[in-house]
Amino acid sequence: MAVLKPRSRMISVRLSEEEYAALRRLCQATGARSVSDLTRDAMRGLLENGTREEALGSRMEEFRAQMSSLDRKIESLAAEINAFKANNVQ
Repeated sequence: MAVLKPRSRMISVRLSEEEYAALRRLCQATGARSVSDLTRDAMRGLLENGTREEALGSRMEEFRAQMSSLDRKIESLAAEINAFKANNVQ
């Protein structure tokens, strides 16, 4: 795959063996071509989504919405089960 934008800047970060091994596993799990690509994508995501707190806040809102949806579905299923039981008791 050709690089669309030439990259001329480099940063350096020191990692423990465990941190590096975790990044390698994440590369394999996500299909990233390299640790550099994975790291670049993660940084790009942070830059596009703003600060870490904003990103976490957004994810928490998504999580809350999903939990509310699940709660409504559980309540609906519970009502259906109760109605089924009531009809079968007669």
